[in-house]
Amino acid sequence: MKKDIHPKEYRPVIFEDSSSGKRFLIASTVTTLKSDKMNGKQYPLYTVEISSASHPFYTGKATIVDTAGRVERFRKRAAAAKPKRVKK
Repeated sequence: MKKDIHPKEYRPVIFEDSSSGKRFLIASTVTTLKSDKMNGKQYPLYTVEISSASHPFYTGKATIVDTAGRVERFRKRAAAAKPKRVKK
């Protein structure tokens, strides 16, 4: 491997999926303020909303990840747009 090609901040980082709770230890340059232990060692901790552990493409499960309330707003609009039945 070539020497001195990686940035100085390149180090192992724990990536934690907030949806599933799964944790991955991967080398990265991401900046983080948190840290936690994994395998008895202290590493920087970075939280992600979606990873391969929770993404429907990889899991094969249809899940709804709603972080901004978009699903609820859509349901309200869809309910308001439904035509009301007229009694004959």
